[in-house]
Amino acid sequence: MIDKSVKIDSFDLKILTALQRDSNLSQRDLAEKVGLSQNACWRRLQRLHSTGLIRGSHIDVDLSALGLDLTVFVMIRTRHHSKEWIDSFRDHVERLPEVIDFYRIGGEWDYLIKVVTRGMSGYDAFYQKLITNFDLATVTGFFSMEAMIDNRGLDLSRMR
Repeated sequence: MIDKSVKIDSFDLKILTALQRDSNLSQRDLAEKVGLSQNACWRRLQRLHSTGLIRGSHIDVDLSALGLDLTVFVMIRTRHHSKEWIDSFRDHVERLPEVIDFYRIGGEWDYLIKVVTRGMSGYDAFYQKLITNFDLATVTGFFSMEAMIDNRGLDLSRMR
């Protein structure tokens, strides 16, 4: 849970921007990059973690090198919108290992799921698991041919 009362300044935004690009930066390199002493940078970093603004750190794995070479954006329309159905569907989707992003969206579609898998047969197996025991009005997939920009961190200092 994020503490909404925490005050964020330009140094905090620089820290967050730098860590989005490289979460493995050493304390010294991070402090140098944002223009703070190591101690001041460390204190800010601890505060950003303790307030929940930083939720973890991640590595960027080349999934295609592991044979996970197909990315599909799955659009779903449903007739069901009760809290119980949504919670059940969320639980179901969370158990599917191919899912890397899942959104409830507004507009013509109800849900967007980003799936990474091994080729078309992997997607078909995912699709069969997805629709099992769920009445989905429409399911369609958009197949990515190339990631033009992928997992880019935001330059938060320019977004204020």
